[in-house]
Amino acid sequence: MKNKYHILISGGGTGGHIFPAVSIANALKRRMDCEILFVGAEDRMEMERVPAAGYDIVGLPVAGFNRRNIFKNFAVIAKLAKSIRKAKSIVREFKPDIAIGVGGYASGPTLKVAQSMGVPTLLQEQNSYAGVTNKMLARKADKICVAYDKMERFFPADKIVKTGNPVRMSLLSGNYDKVSARESFGLNPTLPTLLVVGGSLGALTLNESMEKGLKRFADEGIQVIWQTGRSFVARSQAAAKGLRGVVVTPFISDMAAAYTAADLVVSRAGAGSISELELLAKPVILVPSPNVAEDHQTQNALALSTRGAAVLVKDADARESLVDTAINLIKDKNALDEMSANILKLAMKDSDELIADEVVKLLERKK
Repeated sequence: MKNKYHILISGGGTGGHIFPAVSIANALKRRMDCEILFVGAEDRMEMERVPAAGYDIVGLPVAGFNRRNIFKNFAVIAKLAKSIRKAKSIVREFKPDIAIGVGGYASGPTLKVAQSMGVPTLLQEQNSYAGVTNKMLARKADKICVAYDKMERFFPADKIVKTGNPVRMSLLSGNYDKVSARESFGLNPTLPTLLVVGGSLGALTLNESMEKGLKRFADEGIQVIWQTGRSFVARSQAAAKGLRGVVVTPFISDMAAAYTAADLVVSRAGAGSISELELLAKPVILVPSPNVAEDHQTQNALALSTRGAAVLVKDADARESLVDTAINLIKDKNALDEMSANILKLAMKDSDELIADEVVKLLERKK
């Protein structure tokens, strides 16, 4: 391999796109002497998280299409045109040897431009139902790394390789046992503990369900670690006032401790979260977000619930049934053990290294 490769990685918008992208970058850095440049969307979280991970990033003014009000899309189209022009400038100046797309607003124009300029491209599709951007880019992509079976529904079969989704290495460090993890949150190490996570921005349905039923958990002797997102902090603190064994926080910085502390997790059904739960063998109630493209979180959740690896609660039903479901399940040790065993069967280890393998193959083919 040559001395220094230039690698472009594009995508973001949510932690579910950013964490895998950074994991892939880290794996490539371990493999070779390379310069990595990220391309994200302006004003999205990747513009903070990627530099915090030690990588340079350039922002595009790209935005998602408004499906509810088509007249608002004139501005979106103008931003897309500007993003394509900027992406062309980035590709010309950086001269990437390969471009990697992980999904999200920025990956569309960036990878499309790279393909038009003859740059080899690799796509990473995290979900069981492929996103619009990756489907659009698939025909000219050189390799497509996926996490689920039967993805030939969306992509050319000869380009697909099943790698799983990369997760944050810090989650697998094993620095905690259940006792020390619970104590790190100020909780009783002997009581059953529920972890509720709505993703990096929080989730209104999960939050309102917990707000309504929080006292019931305390009455049942069940401890709760509740990650609310920033916008729900005041309401969650009010709901938790006077209750013992309840931790409310807008963001959990040490997710390894939170997962280890939990007997049961309540989560949205983003692909990144599911991959983490699989590797950690955590029993989980999945409440798919209805506010995602092609309802892909429901498809992700069904891939687990139909195998006895998770319990699926519909978003529309959560405010009425989530608390009951969680209380009943966390008391049923046999059910938790069975779910733990089933979800672990679906885990794929070393996904970042498997994707790096495919990148290396494409770089060697280019030589």
